[in-house]
Formats: sequence, C-alpha cells, structure tokens
Amino acid sequence: MDYERFKEGFQDALKAELAVRGADVELTARRVDKMNDSYDAITVRPTDSSIGVNISVEKAFAAYENGTPIPEIAEHFADAVEKGFRESPQVDLESISDYEQMKSKLSMEVVSAEKNAELLESVPHERMEDMAVVYRFVLDQTDSGNGTILVTNQLLDQYGITKEQLRADAMENAPEIRPSEIRGMSEVMSELAPGLIPEVAPEDEQMFVATVPDKIHGAGVIAYPNFMEDAAQKMGGDFFVLPSSIHEVLLVKDNGQMTAKELENMVKEVNATQVEPADQLTDHVYHYDSQNHIFELADKYEERQREAEHDAPDKDSVLGDLKEKKQEIAKKDPAKDAATKAATKKHETSL
Repeated sequence: MDYERFKEGFQDALKAELAVRGADVELTARRVDKMNDSYDAITVRPTDSSIGVNISVEKAFAAYENGTPIPEIAEHFADAVEKGFRESPQVDLESISDYEQMKSKLSMEVVSAEKNAELLESVPHERMEDMAVVYRFVLDQTDSGNGTILVTNQLLDQYGITKEQLRADAMENAPEIRPSEIRGMSEVMSELAPGLIPEVAPEDEQMFVATVPDKIHGAGVIAYPNFMEDAAQKMGGDFFVLPSSIHEVLLVKDNGQMTAKELENMVKEVNATQVEPADQLTDHVYHYDSQNHIFELADKYEERQREAEHDAPDKDSVLGDLKEKKQEIAKKDPAKDAATKAATKKHETSL
C-alpha cells in the first residue's frame, strides 16, 4: 500500500476507533508548518471545541511499514488523541482577539533562520546572527508542556500593531512571565544524579546552563534585554554560547581552555547523535565580547581579534621610522648632524 492510500485508510480507521470510544469528532487532513518541523497531519477536533490535536501521518505510515497493522496503529493514535484532549489548554477565543489582554502573555523564542526560512516569511521576527527571534503567546501550562500560539504577520494585522511594538512588548513581558535562569553545569548535573557529581565552587564553574523555569523553548533567553551583560557579570567576562537546543543554551567561559573550533565540533556531534531534529537550534558557536558588548558568531569574533592584532602599531617599527626621519633631517642640515647623532644615541641608550 502506498502512502496516499495508507493516509486515507488510516484516517477512516482512526475515526472509527474514536467513534467506538464515544468521541464525537471531526477529522481534517492538512499540512502542519512548525518551527524546525513540517509534516502531514490529521487534525482531530471535538465538534463542540475549537481546539484540535494533530496526528502525524508520517509517523503512522512508518509504523505500518515496520509491520504494524492499521487497526493497531489507529488504537495507538486514538490513545494519543484522548490524552491530547485531556491536556489541551483552556482557550478564551475572545481574549485571543484582544491584543491588550494578550500582550502580557508574550514570550520569545530563538530558532534557526536557515531551517525555517520559508515559515519566517509569514512570521514577524528579528535576526540574531544566523538565528531568528520569534514571538509566542503562552496560553496555559499542562503536564505535557505549554499551550502557545506563534505570532504571525496575519495575526499582527488583525491586532493593528507594528512589529516594533510587538518586539517592545515582548522585551518587557517575556522576562517577567518566563525569567531566565543561569546555573552551573555541576549544579544541574547533581540534580539529575544526586550524590554522583562532586560539588564545584561557583568561581570554578567553567560551563553554565541558561534557560527558563519550565525548560521549554528556553534558548530564547539570549534575546532578553540585559541577558548578555548579566551573564558576563556572573561568568567574570567574555564567554561562548553553545546552542544546546531550542530549550536551553550552554555558556562557556572564554578563558583559553577551549577554542571556538573545538566547541563547534562538540555542538555538531551532540546535534547529530543526541538532539532530535525538531529540537535543534544551529551547529554554530557564538561569542559575547563583554568589553565592547558584542554578540556574534565565534568565527566573526576571532576574525575581529586577528584584524585588531594586525592593525596594532608595532613599537620597534615606530622607533625605526623615527630614527630614519631624524637621519634625513640631519642630511639636509649638516650643522645639526652632530646634535642629531647625539640625541639618537641618547634615545637608544635609554631604551
């Protein structure tokens, strides 16, 4: 059975299974576009609700190709639908249409600009190197996560506000409803494995984890106002930013112990082996220059450093130019030749 025939048969089987369970629902096949993830879905919505649950047809088809019968697949996804209904956030459609009520729920998220290029065409965003800052309304929190709405250009038009106003409101409210947390890696690991991780004094920590309290889409904290300055103060100066996932970033002190290339290789390896594609941010490493208050790709920072070293005046070269200049003057005025030689000799001795 090919994909299209399976899709039709699976939808019928899922509807029949839900009917047996007494669920009065409507099913709609559509394409779901999400950050980092787009897929064919069947949206299952109770007839008396505006909130539905999306089921991935592609995952269902993968199970079928692995030998699972369609009725059994339908049972499994019917369980997921019922769980989704139980945990769906409470949504007040009237309040969603009122920006004055919704702006206090604004949060910020960072995503890969390259991976989401098509979707970003319809979403207000700001570039942050090769990442994009997007905005969401956090509606409700459940056991399985947060109910959120991605702010689109269409929604912005409905509200009658500008992208600049959206950004300003998000910068004010996001840190309030989802404050940033910066904790030492040893502290985080000791919570995951109590008694197995030795304690490390705060001043000896080399790596920190930055996220939000619920650890969901927490990498957005790097776009918060004053986050970089606060992190630099906590870490004692410059630092690297490693995009661990869309849920958190790692901050590593720039103390010469690891190079940007080594850190980037680490990020690429972890993304390739441990992070789900939907949760990946980028493969690149970033750097914060605490003296000049510049956040940039680590490669750009290193290039700036090389250029600064190249452009810096060389002391020996300057002194050599000065000596040659004096000799030229002395040749033009023989009467001053003796005085010039004496002055030059005195100057060289003092060095």
